Amino acid sequence: MKFVDESQIEVIAGDGGGGCVSFRRERAIPFGGPDGGDGGDGGSVFAIADANLNSLADFRFNRVFRAQRGENGQTSEMTGHGGDDLEIPMPLGTLIYDIETEELIGELTHVGSRIKIAQGGFHGLGNRRFKSSTNRAPRRSTPGSPGERRDLRLELSLMADVGLLGMPNAGKSTLLSSVSAARPKIADYPFTTLYPQPGVVSVGQSKSFVMVDVPGLIEGAAEGAGLGIRFLKHLQRTRLLLHMVDVLPPDESDIAENVRVIGNELVSFSEQLADREQWLVFNKIDLLPEEDRQALIDRTLASLNWAGRWFAISAVTRQGCDVLCREAMIWVEAQAPRTEDQLDQPATGDVPADDANNPTDDDQQG
Repeated sequence: MKFVDESQIEVIAGDGGGGCVSFRRERAIPFGGPDGGDGGDGGSVFAIADANLNSLADFRFNRVFRAQRGENGQTSEMTGHGGDDLEIPMPLGTLIYDIETEELIGELTHVGSRIKIAQGGFHGLGNRRFKSSTNRAPRRSTPGSPGERRDLRLELSLMADVGLLGMPNAGKSTLLSSVSAARPKIADYPFTTLYPQPGVVSVGQSKSFVMVDVPGLIEGAAEGAGLGIRFLKHLQRTRLLLHMVDVLPPDESDIAENVRVIGNELVSFSEQLADREQWLVFNKIDLLPEEDRQALIDRTLASLNWAGRWFAISAVTRQGCDVLCREAMIWVEAQAPRTEDQLDQPATGDVPADDANNPTDDDQQG
């Protein structure tokens, strides 16, 4: 199924049912009085988060959603049945905007999220509501109010713990396929990844995190070059960025300069995203002798004046991948929101200050 991360829909809440004009007519009761019932409220439209959805493809053709109208009031003071609410399943990470006002109505951030996106109409009043000491036989009722209509823009920002970024053919898709059950397209030409691909990485028993791969970035991506501008938004909800670096770029470009280019694109797109925790991951180390690759890594780190963490892996042979995933799991757990019971306790998985730099060479090489 084609990945769709933007769509426009129209939502129409149900109209309220009209009030009834009626008078009680029974044998031996000549002046029964008004007994017209109220109408029912119209149904509202809600967006609900569905963990089983991962794109907005369902909205490519089905773009109009209408809730049920409230029934009219009836005789004998019977109130009309209210219209049923309409719930529209949407994937986690969906942002809902009002097209007319550009207002952000809400975002679905966790399973069970439920946002009202169109208010149902209010019921009309029957003539019994207008009975008074001076008007014993009112012939007045009110219609129900119309339901709210809205044109909405949906934008999907995938929710993941770890995001992969880097130049085309840096090995992001290969890493994702090596450490998860995801099967992204892998080939020896640029831009084989045409849309974001999430995968669940399992690290031990009952421990896992979500990793997302986005199309490769090139210089000018923040201004629309390549595919990056469309999919950079999918990294905004990630907490940790793994910057994949090809130690042998096909175009023989400078590795440090490639890292700077990607860093500049992140700053141009979002300074908040650029300030996020970022680790360098040198990939394809199996293509170089150990002495050459370590010298290359040292030169690159010195050129970048890199103070963050870094890893050396081979996504094809899985060399160093287990260490990378284990460290990422520790970091994700340490940064997870803590409950009130945990606030008075030190967070598990925190990296000690003395060990916060880099893993040993043996660990990096698996």
